Amino acid sequence: MERLCDEVLQLIFYELADPSPLTQVSKRFHTFSQDPYVRAHYFLIHYGPLEAMYHALGRGKVITERVLDILLSSGAHLSRYLIQIAIHHYFHTQTHFIKTPWVRNVPLRVFAYFLKLAEERYGDIPRGKGEDDGSLFAAFLKESRLPPLMKSVTWETIRTLMDTYNFIPFSNRDPIMSQFPLALAIEPRLLPYAVTNGFSMDYKYRDFVFRKMFERPAVSSETRADDIADNVRELCKLDPAMFVSRTVAAEVCMEAKVNEVGYAALKQLDKSGALRFELSTLVEDLLATFLTTRSICSVSTADILLHLFADFPSTDITVRLVVLVVVFIASDNLHMTHTAIRARLETLGLTPITRRDALNVLVNPFVERYSSVINFARHEIGVKDDGSKGMSSHQIHSLVEEVAARCLEIACKGKLLKSLNEGFPHLRHTITKLALQKYQLDLEDVPSWEDGSDCQSYIAKLCRDFLRYGVGEVHAIESLLPEQPKKETANLEHAESSRDGDNTEHVTPFTESPDLQKDESASELGDISQESLTTMIRQDELTPVRPRRRIMYSYGPSETSGKFRYPQDPVHIGKWVKSFFGAKSSVTAIFMTHAVINDNCSMLHHYLMHDGGSPSNGRVPTTFKHFQLLARLGRTPNFYLWHDIEVGAEFYFDEEEYISRTDDDIVYWVPRKVKIEAPQSTVSFSSVHGPSSRINKGKKRPRRSAAVTVRSYAVPDSDDEAIASDHSFGIDDQEEKMTRKETSLQLWIKHLSLLLKTESRKYAAMKKRLERAASPESKVRVQKNDFVKSLTTNLRTLRKIESEKYHLEDVAEDYSDDQDDDDYMSRRTKKRKPTNV
Repeated sequence: MERLCDEVLQLIFYELADPSPLTQVSKRFHTFSQDPYVRAHYFLIHYGPLEAMYHALGRGKVITERVLDILLSSGAHLSRYLIQIAIHHYFHTQTHFIKTPWVRNVPLRVFAYFLKLAEERYGDIPRGKGEDDGSLFAAFLKESRLPPLMKSVTWETIRTLMDTYNFIPFSNRDPIMSQFPLALAIEPRLLPYAVTNGFSMDYKYRDFVFRKMFERPAVSSETRADDIADNVRELCKLDPAMFVSRTVAAEVCMEAKVNEVGYAALKQLDKSGALRFELSTLVEDLLATFLTTRSICSVSTADILLHLFADFPSTDITVRLVVLVVVFIASDNLHMTHTAIRARLETLGLTPITRRDALNVLVNPFVERYSSVINFARHEIGVKDDGSKGMSSHQIHSLVEEVAARCLEIACKGKLLKSLNEGFPHLRHTITKLALQKYQLDLEDVPSWEDGSDCQSYIAKLCRDFLRYGVGEVHAIESLLPEQPKKETANLEHAESSRDGDNTEHVTPFTESPDLQKDESASELGDISQESLTTMIRQDELTPVRPRRRIMYSYGPSETSGKFRYPQDPVHIGKWVKSFFGAKSSVTAIFMTHAVINDNCSMLHHYLMHDGGSPSNGRVPTTFKHFQLLARLGRTPNFYLWHDIEVGAEFYFDEEEYISRTDDDIVYWVPRKVKIEAPQSTVSFSSVHGPSSRINKGKKRPRRSAAVTVRSYAVPDSDDEAIASDHSFGIDDQEEKMTRKETSLQLWIKHLSLLLKTESRKYAAMKKRLERAASPESKVRVQKNDFVKSLTTNLRTLRKIESEKYHLEDVAEDYSDDQDDDDYMSRRTKKRKPTNV
């Protein structure tokens, strides 16, 4: 360090937050730090010209008259605002935001010289309370929404502060620093003066500034759309980094009806080409986001969407469906006739409506009533055989059946499916036939963990938990496309078959699609959301300037439920199936299997914990097939399955054992075979797991007399012989009770134990294969899946419950004290007490 030249040592000084400890290392460093040039340039380089004077005044012992001269001559920014705050702080008149000694550490002689330099630069400086430049700037921001005649501080006054007195916040801790961009939103002509004083517009303030420019004016304000558009153009010309992003434009569009001035200014900017994107494309992307969110059901949001679509009509298939859903939801709420609905659709330019449009509207997750759509289809969609307009009864039934079939996989459509079955009773057999033929699962239908497939990502089609994973992809692109004539469809199928018949593979070079380039450019211009402009402005204003400890702020968008992807009060399809078909029906059994695979906790709780007198409120049985499916997938069985077994669930191999044979729906049942592993041991289960084979520690030993032959105390040729014979029959009955058949809990333990052995053998075989393939020196470890771990733990619990249950019920053994067992002799010798000799 002593050999370093002064230039390198100076660079080291500039990088240190506090060079004081380094100055005490050697005499050379101490002498080097006394140089006024080194001290002044330390503040300039380490803190920057804008904050150099503020931090220099905080080091009172370091500041001298020479250091102040070098700071000012080298470019340190000195505003009248900084001088006023320093005077107030030094003489204890007002503290402002500074809570440290700061300038009070400066010697009086040096501070007097600082005031002399300030007077030479700015002349007489206002020193009264509330007369500083910061107070004037705060008053200007506070009065920004008032009419011009009521303002006490005009923008010309602020221009004079910035131009003549170099006003700018001198520290990031100053609260005015976070509000300074707001002045540029109010008056963009102040930006050149702020840049001259050293202000640089951060990109994170860009949206904040433009939000304030498009803010809804007060009722008494004279702000016009032309004024807002001119201010935006002026600001964009002054700084190339300033432009209206897609985020702010979408927020303005969400207030199209309440903020007409801002919305009109945005349309003027779009017509003049001042925006970096097409406003029609933005509106199209904004409307498409409402297809999968709950906010489409809001009345106020629906009015805005229709207003935007009327101003910017679109041919996009997703936008078309959004508007159709909005129209039919409103028609259900207002009980509109099919004539009124047709007039509204014609005004929006959405006619004619096809059968596919009606289908897509009904399967939307947020449409829970069908009356307006079906009534409109009867009178306005298609042509009947007699030439009249509308759909026939057969066509209506076909449409309803297709809707019901689609709703089975949309978990939150329970209300619609319930109302459809009430209006069309024939749907019961349609749903039953479809569920039993399409959604019945066997072991071979699910992937196996042994094949190396991704079993964790496998999801059954029915009974999904939409609260955790959403409702899935309801509207695919193919389902939104308009219907093609049959001739065109046949031609397409013929073309595809001809391509499939050609053995030559046609490889096309990869090129980036225009849509992908469009998405990338759109992301650079900002992401769009469904929040309104007022909501985001309030969020910006309520965000704390500086984070404080132990304080929780509830700022942010107030309405978050509108972004949920399921209705307000949904009814799960699985709950409706159980209440409609019954707990032990074939359809409910299929939904139960899918719920077990998907680990749907809410549905398993409803199926296994709701027990009532009626069949629809009873418990859905748990079967051994459920555990076999989970074993194949390698997944952990849900807690409710184990709890159902512990409380005494009856053992069933599969659904066929408990489904009622008198049910009419059984004709659609496809019989499946459940693979059962045969036990390798010939020992009976009762001899292995029976209560007599367990060693009961902690209980009293049975009397030896219980094991010997029972003595008879009956008197010969008397009535006691009949009593003795009756007693012998009682003993035979007791022996029959001892050989009772296996209970449900024992059957569960027996078959789950065999399943555990089967899975363990699979892991042993896999380990052997890996050991053969690996080198002899390496040690192979095979991690068991979650199913085996859970089964091992819960089997131990079930055996414990079975053991405690049989010990409490076993009344054949007679336990007594040891005083009657005189013939029992202990072979243990008593320990002698040591004696002191």
